[in-house]
Amino acid sequence: MKLHSTKLALIGLLAFSCGSEKNSADATGSFEATETIVSSEATGKIVQFVVTEGDELKSGQVIGYIDSTQLHLTKLQLLQSKKAILSGRPDIKTQLDALERELEVAKSDRKRIENLVKGEVASPKQLDDANSIITVLQSKIDAQKNILSLTISTLNEQARTVSVQLAQVEDQLRKCKIINPVDGTVLSTYANPFEITVAGKPLYKVANLTEINLKAFITSDQFSKIKIGQQVNVQVDSEGGKMKTYPGAVSWINNKAEFTPKTIQTKDERANLVYAIKVRVKNDGQLKIGMYGEVKFN
Repeated sequence: MKLHSTKLALIGLLAFSCGSEKNSADATGSFEATETIVSSEATGKIVQFVVTEGDELKSGQVIGYIDSTQLHLTKLQLLQSKKAILSGRPDIKTQLDALERELEVAKSDRKRIENLVKGEVASPKQLDDANSIITVLQSKIDAQKNILSLTISTLNEQARTVSVQLAQVEDQLRKCKIINPVDGTVLSTYANPFEITVAGKPLYKVANLTEINLKAFITSDQFSKIKIGQQVNVQVDSEGGKMKTYPGAVSWINNKAEFTPKTIQTKDERANLVYAIKVRVKNDGQLKIGMYGEVKFN
């Protein structure tokens, strides 16, 4: 279809360049818009899809849903798994409470024995034994702390792994929402409610028609006379055989020829080279994709 319109534009341009006095346009072409094909990001049954051709959609608008029952169940299962993992973390203070009390008693006994040794009532060996008991208890506490810390660290890592899995499921759940990405008008739909879709399958096509581009063609002689942003007039057929004029601006100029004769020898033949340009026009609702238009340079 695009090739056909391009051929028509080229024929019109070449007819103009051959000297038709009736056509005063500097370039001709047809209107087009930036079209976005919105595809499914999930696989499953389409449970809701409220889009018809001609609908005006806003960016971020939710227009449908894909069945996400299994993903919700997976999410609940992962939440329970994470809860069970975290509930298995030991309380270090509780686990060490008994040993800490034994250590306090041992330190109290050592202080008492130190006083007895000073009074020559207890022997130095008894003090050594008391110090040994404290050393052993302190070693047990340190070892138990290391074991409990390692257990907690392992369980926390397991919980973080589940958190990553939850994030993946959350992302998949978000993709079950069909969200329109751009402001625009629905041009075509490719799916219906209750159909099975897969990730990557097109659902509908949307284009912003508030501003529309006229893709036209200029000769090599005109190529050096126009520039990006240049203001031009665009004319289209209107009622009563008259032409309606719109202000426009050149938004793009192709630096490569769209049409090249087989042999280029003379100056006249070189003039047959044409270059594509795009003119941005504010649409009042009358301009349609594929409509023929003419450009007059100011």
